[in-house]
Amino acid sequence: MDIRHDHAVRSLTRPLRISLVTETYPPEINGVAMTLGRMVDGLQRRGHQLQLLRPRQSRDEIAGESRSGAGMDEVLLRGLPIPGYPGLKFGLPAKTRLTRLWRSVRPDLVHVVTEGPLGWSAIAAARKLKLPVTSDFHTNFHSYCRHYGFSWLKSPMSAYLRKLHNRSHATLVLTHALARELAGEGYRNLAVVSRGVDTDLFNPRRRSDALRSSWGVEADDLVVIYVGRLAPEKNLPVVLDAFAAIRAARPDAKLLFVGDGPMRGKLQASCPAAIFAGMRTGSDLAAHYASADLFLFASLTETFGNVTSEALASGVGVVAYDCAGAADLIVDGDNGRTVAPGDAGAFMSTALTLARNRDELRRLRSRSAASVAHLDWELIHDNFARTLAKVVAIHERPAAGQGEFAVVPD
Repeated sequence: MDIRHDHAVRSLTRPLRISLVTETYPPEINGVAMTLGRMVDGLQRRGHQLQLLRPRQSRDEIAGESRSGAGMDEVLLRGLPIPGYPGLKFGLPAKTRLTRLWRSVRPDLVHVVTEGPLGWSAIAAARKLKLPVTSDFHTNFHSYCRHYGFSWLKSPMSAYLRKLHNRSHATLVLTHALARELAGEGYRNLAVVSRGVDTDLFNPRRRSDALRSSWGVEADDLVVIYVGRLAPEKNLPVVLDAFAAIRAARPDAKLLFVGDGPMRGKLQASCPAAIFAGMRTGSDLAAHYASADLFLFASLTETFGNVTSEALASGVGVVAYDCAGAADLIVDGDNGRTVAPGDAGAFMSTALTLARNRDELRRLRSRSAASVAHLDWELIHDNFARTLAKVVAIHERPAAGQGEFAVVPD
């Protein structure tokens, strides 16, 4: 199902000039920003010239300002705050500006990372200039609608996303399962480019007795961890119910939240004994993962879920729904546990069984890190660069497009 490195792509050896359009980028902390930062590094190491276009995210940036760095030009555009996401903005439509910009210095390809009005206008500008354009399907915005009281928007949002992505020459998705799902919904030209995990950073060696001691737990006590945004779309009530069942069976269990978000105050009020570590990054985040024992992830809105691969790499026992990244990464009962999406009862009983069965949890933890050792970021970067190169090759030599992007069953 991955894009094959055919003769047309092999012949396209020159560095590409790639324009990346996004509404989030490091140092912002979220899965899309983190992944894009890594992809930028990977493209730069492969000799490609990059232009990054994004909304300004702080008051000291001037809309329309351009900045240049090693191997990348950055163009800052106008944006508006995203409700519920402090510090982030969505980009406003900028078709006229982008058309003028790309007519002056023509890129080989435009890659749209996020799907807001800026992304839509970028695809429109690229099509007007007859530029090849690709897009990322990163976030199930249509699924988020019901969590924020906008269920009536689900159908129009789904239609919007499908139309946006089908106007690009290829849509990059993170898992084979998601590609099959989207194909069934009418999405065309799908290519799988997964996410990697930094196993030098996230690994069982980061486990810290000192950190566990600071949480007030003993060596054999059970630490149940959740890592991610504390927000309605993460399905946290299922995590709370599962932990309540665990705590009844194992009074030594402690619940640890790593992350922040609009539900933090409510969670702290309802779980006064839980540990709220806030946002953590780098080796500090890795130590929090590795120093826990059981990771509960009940989200149904992910397109991948970096936290799943990070938890596995850290040697933590994982319970998740059988969707998104977990569906590709976890073999149920071998390196973790998965249950049918949306089955809260099965999620709770599975988590409880692992908490009770120390030997089974220990066995899963001993296998989890090795199970994601193959997710080397350099292989992911190669696949990403190869996919973009194929789109350019097909655009320049249409005959190369025979048998192009299509979802094929495993």
